[in-house]
Amino acid sequence: MKTYAVYLLARKRDGTLYLGVTNNLSRRVWEHRSKAIPGFSARYGVDRLVWYELYDRIDEAIAREKAMKKWRRAWKVALIEEANPTWNDLAEQLNA
Repeated sequence: MKTYAVYLLARKRDGTLYLGVTNNLSRRVWEHRSKAIPGFSARYGVDRLVWYELYDRIDEAIAREKAMKKWRRAWKVALIEEANPTWNDLAEQLNA
């Protein structure tokens, strides 16, 4: 069974944020870090995984991402700080 993730990347603490959805979080973080896909995250150096949620169904993950795209920045920051108050890079957890 596939797992889907909604995730937030940051350039640094309280820096630029990027919100996305993927079916392979490890691969997607690597793509952001290596700038394999040109776009927003490559242009602004947004590559630190600071928050994510996992879903069994893609429709749920896409609905969550779409809802969060409408959120104010302060709400996203509060979500990050609730789960990851020091804004640690969570990518290492993915490979553990």
